[in-house]
Amino acid sequence: MIKKKLIKNARKIDKFLINFLNKQKNSLLVKPMKYGVISGGKKIRSTIIFDTGKIFNISDNKLVNICAAVECIHSYSLIHDDLPCMDNDLIRRGKPSTHIKFGEASAVLAGSSLLTLAFEIITDKKYPINYISKNEIVRSLASCSGHTGIAGGQELDLKFENKKKMINQIINMQKKKTGKLFNFCLYAVGVVANKNKIEKNFLSSLGEEIGLLFQLADDFLDNKGSKKLVGKPVKKDNKKGKSTLLNLLGEEKAYLYANNLKKKILRKLEKHGKKAKELISTIEFILERKF
Repeated sequence: MIKKKLIKNARKIDKFLINFLNKQKNSLLVKPMKYGVISGGKKIRSTIIFDTGKIFNISDNKLVNICAAVECIHSYSLIHDDLPCMDNDLIRRGKPSTHIKFGEASAVLAGSSLLTLAFEIITDKKYPINYISKNEIVRSLASCSGHTGIAGGQELDLKFENKKKMINQIINMQKKKTGKLFNFCLYAVGVVANKNKIEKNFLSSLGEEIGLLFQLADDFLDNKGSKKLVGKPVKKDNKKGKSTLLNLLGEEKAYLYANNLKKKILRKLEKHGKKAKELISTIEFILERKF
């Protein structure tokens, strides 16, 4: 059931991105951009956005631009993270990383172009939300993508390698590296739904916790997952001396932490009753996923 939902949503976003890029003037970077953002990947962030939209009765067509922008930001970060100067990963989503396929320079430029494309997609005049909401969404996306979000988290991740860090330092790093984009996913839905500041802050915090849960699940997959199912080499974190909760706490305590976090997230969703059913099913999948 969840797999079908992920595939359906991923196809919807892929179609949107292909159409959006095809309407633009062509360049040599379009091919590596499409390779990085369209080919493969669960696009689970988009599913989280659509699921949250169901809580507030928002149609998918009002959220598809946000989903596409998020996938551009996520893919830009992966393309750059895979570079030799960072994590030096050769495989991504079951195929050669973008820099292996197209060269390092093209990968850097394609990643940067996806970053800027995200803001084009949000501010597109055909996107049917008001300009005040667009401005708020753009401001939030910029904050979650730059030095206070993904980029800052990746810098900490690299600086923490082969160093003993405290639990709160690791959580802070992972909330930036992974949690901030999930934070944006829920916050942006709150903006489209015209929610007040308290509700939007609640959604932001909830999104960050979902992102941390996703990162923990990723760490478990790296430790015990299958390269074939995950689509990239496993057991990398230990080899690179990554600071993770799994390495700090051990498998049993880290899983207990993750399971308690999942329960905390689900308790927060209780107030939305049946409307949160789809989001709950996705959260259940996140921790138990095998790919």
